[in-house]
Amino acid sequence: MKRTLSHDTVPGCIVHFLRMRRTLLLLCLALPLGAAPPESFFLALHAVETGGKLGAIRGDNGAALGPYQLHRAYWLDSGIKGSYSQCSDLAYSRAVVSAYMRRYAPKAWAGGTDLETLAKIHNGGPNAMKATGQKLINLNRYWKKIQEHLK
Repeated sequence: MKRTLSHDTVPGCIVHFLRMRRTLLLLCLALPLGAAPPESFFLALHAVETGGKLGAIRGDNGAALGPYQLHRAYWLDSGIKGSYSQCSDLAYSRAVVSAYMRRYAPKAWAGGTDLETLAKIHNGGPNAMKATGQKLINLNRYWKKIQEHLK
């Protein structure tokens, strides 16, 4: 009799390994060859959004999820395969942020140095660089917080 393996019969470490492999593959697919923002950008984003916490952190009255506080629309716009609940995983969330930035801030992403544009688009959406009034004030405050963590 031939036995098939299921999540119930596979040792937990193998299941964990397969999940990590999938996450790493997604991350590799999301990272472009060539220039991209420095690691310090992602560390600053993580620090500002959740104080460096990991897991299924909910913010914005439950509308944002994970270490980078991603909203469902942000995740959908990224085009990354998977489910929104995976945004609680740091590597998966990084892949989502990377894909979103390549879509909405391709020059800033490719140059890897215009961190202000990347931070503001992360916080304010695709039209953040056209913001005026209170939204611009809020985005400038957000950028200052990011800058504090980049030092």
